[in-house]
Formats: sequence, structure tokens, C-alpha cells
Amino acid sequence: MRSRVCRLAAIVIASLGLPLAASAQGPRSCSVSSQNLYVRDQLRDLYLWSDTLPSVDATRYASPEAYLEAVRYRPLDSRFSYITNAASSNAFYSDSQFIGFGFSNSTTDDAMMVLQVFPDSPAAEAGLARGDRIVEVNGQSVASLVASGQVAGAFGPSEDGVAAEVLVIDQSGAERRLSMTKRAVTIPTVSLTSVYDVDGRRAGYIFFRNFVRPSVAALDEAFASLHAAGVQDVILDLRYNGGGLVDVARHLGSLIGGTLTAGQPFATFSHNARNAYRNETLRFEVLDQPAPRLDRLIVITSRASASASELVINALTPFMPVVLIGDATYGKPVGQYLIEFCDKVLAPVAFSLRNANDQGDFFDGLAPTCTAADTPEFPLGDAQEGSLAEALHYVRTGACSPRADQPVTATRMRAAGAFRAVGFGSLINAQ
Repeated sequence: MRSRVCRLAAIVIASLGLPLAASAQGPRSCSVSSQNLYVRDQLRDLYLWSDTLPSVDATRYASPEAYLEAVRYRPLDSRFSYITNAASSNAFYSDSQFIGFGFSNSTTDDAMMVLQVFPDSPAAEAGLARGDRIVEVNGQSVASLVASGQVAGAFGPSEDGVAAEVLVIDQSGAERRLSMTKRAVTIPTVSLTSVYDVDGRRAGYIFFRNFVRPSVAALDEAFASLHAAGVQDVILDLRYNGGGLVDVARHLGSLIGGTLTAGQPFATFSHNARNAYRNETLRFEVLDQPAPRLDRLIVITSRASASASELVINALTPFMPVVLIGDATYGKPVGQYLIEFCDKVLAPVAFSLRNANDQGDFFDGLAPTCTAADTPEFPLGDAQEGSLAEALHYVRTGACSPRADQPVTATRMRAAGAFRAVGFGSLINAQ
């Protein structure tokens, strides 16, 4: 059976520079029992918490996914390790693509608030827009789906051709029924780059969506344009960014840090005792492309800002002030290796990541400096939108606004909590 460890891998995915044990060469067959035993062997070897794995008969589980659910270390790993379709994983990391309708949302007790719609997607073609409220999916009210615990699966599997009809209320109060059919959707990695003049300072804004291969060229272009514009501050919007590749995170951190961080420790990988020989310190890149010279970084975050997003924040903290605007982040200071087997990918948590000051373990997320709401009634990049308005206030004054000293509301916490998806879904954060 074909099996390989991808040379990429996931907060965060990292490259596995050293060979795997013989057990990683693939299961004996693609029968369920062989797949289950293969996953068991990989966890015994690579899993960060391998010493906590219960002694159970792996062959009695209905699938490798069921076995993983049964043995994961739930005090810390209730949602990080995952098994997914290999083709879907490769499409995401290589091409920033997934099968879906092409929108992201947050869910309250009675509606799904549309937060972002990707261009050239079924959702965009149907007329869905940021700020719309979905109140019904395939004839069932969102309120009933939430009450019955079925809201997570309301749109069906991530498969080409799956259709849905939704009842939408737009910002004017008008109702519309829209039909959409899932297909391959490309997520723009850098969706927006803008420059704002703020009381004599120039602030650059980058809305960054995911850490995948196409992100490198997109980030280089964005930072070159901000350098040419002479910006003195960068506002990096990671509010919906669920993470991705370690090497892309290092590249973004290096563009921000410039000469200040060149060659300095970016992150230290720590594995379980059996794999201690894999421990290493990854360093910031020494880049020759133009980038703004910054003495601080302002980042817009939410509960959807995960893994590689948090890695960049944590890695830069020892070298410059990093100001977080919005909500606390997801809380994932660990990473995985991607291991292909049969038609699947296993991504077990295999290492923790700490910065140059030996800081990590932020399983509760990174706390915001200034709290702010995501206000979908305004487009992303609009200076009146809640989180961006607060970031621009910080550029102007160097302090939080009075309203940003208030705690995040319970309603907003429930909406943000809808992003705490399991495994692969937390990277995409979209329907």
C-alpha cells in the first residue's frame, strides 16, 4: 500500500525531516482492521501524549476515525488530531481549495450570520453576502437545528453535487430563498490589502485567510505593496484564519520581522520522549524582498484564529509588541505531521511549539489587548467595521478605546464558539 509522510505538514503542519519507523510504511491492506492497526502504531510512535494511550483492541472499532476518537488525550486534544480524505487535504494545502458552497458564518441561537463569501463560489453566484442571516436550511429552522444539536451537519457532507436551499434575511429585512450546490471553491489567501491615513501615520491592512502554498507569493506581493506605500504600521487580519503550514507561518513572520528577526529563533519543536531526536529550533528567514520596517504589529483575532495564526503571534512576541484586537484566539500551541495511508491522511498531534522566550501552552487561546466585535453589517476593510475601527484607533492613540475595556458579550462568545471546529474543519472555517 502506498504511504508517505507529506513533506508539508499542519498547525500547523510541519515537514518531517527524519525518516519514520518501519511501521509508517503503510498498512498491510486497506481493510478497516489494518487501517485501525496502522493508526494505532503511528499514535504509539508519534503522538505527543503517547504515554496516555489506553490499551484497547483497535480492530473492534468501525473505522480508524472511530478508533482515534476513542483514544485521543481529551484533556488537551479534544479536536486537534484528525483523519481526513487525502485528496481534500492535498487540494487545500496545494491549491487553497475545498468542496463547499464558499462562505463562512457564525451561529447564534436562531440564525447563521454570513461573515465572508468567497468570489466565484456557489454562494456568491446565489447572491449570498456578508451580513445576511440564514434562518432556515433545507426547510428546517436554524433555531430547531441548534436546539437538536444538528446544526453542524446542516449543509451535508463535503462532496461535489450536495445541494441546499436556504432562507436568508438581508440587512434591509427582506427575505430571499437561495439554492446552492457544492463544488470546488478556491479560498483567496490574501483577500484584501489596503492603506489608511491615520492622523499622519500610514497603516497597511492585510486580510489573510490561510497558510497554504499559494500564500507565499500572495504575501510577498502584499508586503511589497505596503512597503512601496511607506506604511508605518501593519494591521494583520487573521479573524477567520484557521492555520496551515509551518513554513508559510515562518515566511509571514519573517516578512513582518524583517532585519529585526532575521536568523533569530522562530519556534522550537518538542516531541515525545521516543522522538526527542526530532526536536529542533526553526529560525526566521533572512529575506531580501522589500517589506515595511515595523516596530510593532497589530493583529485582528477571533476564536477562529488558530494554530499557524497563533504561531506567528507567539513567535514575534519576543521581538516586538504584538497588539491583539478582537477576541481571544482558538488555543492550539501544538502541531501535526501528515501521514498518508490508503485514501486518507492521519494528522496526529506530534509536537508542541514554543517561542524564543520559551512561551507556549496557550490552550485557552491568546487574550486580546483590546476587545472588539466583528460587525458584519460593514464590509471587511471598511474603517467603520468594529474590529478594524478599534485597530485604527490603536494606531491613532496607542491605546484601546473606552468600549474595548468591556468584556466580550455572551452572544458574541456563542457566535465565536461556532468556529471551534474539529480537526481539518478548523483550518477551513467555511461551508
